[in-house]
Amino acid sequence: MAGRGSGKASVDDVNKLTGPEKAAVILLALGEEHTRLWQGLDDDEVKEISQAMSSLGNVSSTVVEELMVEFVSMAGSGAVMGSFEQTQRLLASFMPADRVDGLMEEIRGPAGRTMWDKLGNVNEAVLANYLKNEYPQTVAVVLSKVKPEHAARVLTSLPEDFALECVQRMLRMEPVQREILDKIEQTLRTEFMSNLARTSKRDSHEMMADIFNSFDRQTEARFIGALEERNRDSAERIRALMFVFEDLSKLDPGGVQTLLRAVEKDSLGLALKGASEPLREMFFTNMSERASKIMREDMESMGPVRLKDVDTAQMSMVQVAKDLAARGEIMLAGASGDDELIY
Repeated sequence: MAGRGSGKASVDDVNKLTGPEKAAVILLALGEEHTRLWQGLDDDEVKEISQAMSSLGNVSSTVVEELMVEFVSMAGSGAVMGSFEQTQRLLASFMPADRVDGLMEEIRGPAGRTMWDKLGNVNEAVLANYLKNEYPQTVAVVLSKVKPEHAARVLTSLPEDFALECVQRMLRMEPVQREILDKIEQTLRTEFMSNLARTSKRDSHEMMADIFNSFDRQTEARFIGALEERNRDSAERIRALMFVFEDLSKLDPGGVQTLLRAVEKDSLGLALKGASEPLREMFFTNMSERASKIMREDMESMGPVRLKDVDTAQMSMVQVAKDLAARGEIMLAGASGDDELIY
């Protein structure tokens, strides 16, 4: 039913509604003057009805009349409209603001009807970052409930020893008792999914890697060094996610030539002035002999250059490379060399 909205056909058959959807129609029709009914529901019931209500769309007056004949006059024309905003407004009339925010953010969070559906839409690095602090047996249960391909990506993102321990638990795992599964699901809902809904879907280490990429060389070294002393795991993860100028050495010949056509020649010369010899040679090899000779001569005629200017030119080239990758014109490999980075 989640696909229904104002642009869809009206719900005109009461038999097509689930129990929570029927309750949502009745509560919508009763409106904000009868919110005491909500107070008799527990959190899970409120959540389930809220989810149904927020995606209900148009419901015909015939259906409303069938569900609650004696109260149909309260619905004006007899039709009601369920939407995210209407649900939030109705809940806010009787529920504390922070609880409403939590409920609505969870509804708005990663799409999926069940908690396990939702987990399947969470970035594997984000999920792994949460699960690495849990007991291996808990992780084994969670990974047994999500799709195999997603479980594989999460295991790859976990520390290797911990991942192997989780694999062993999964191999030995007996059927999980319902109450244990419910407890894990509730913990995921309250401690992970609700926090995830309040933050960017993007992993914080990815965001920080982009920030570090924008530092000049000395500032980057200072921050990475200081972070290593306080949190070596985070420093190593940020370093692995960073795409720096020297990573352009992983471009294939076609990618190098595409990048060369997109970069200003003055900026290229300045950037290569501070590059390692192998990276310089890679760029020269992908130029014509004449263009390579002219570039070498231009670089020699520059004389000494400021490190800050070299950093600026190199950062500019990296940004051009990222823009080309975003358009699918080149493929970038990450600092680890194992995965392609999608920007």
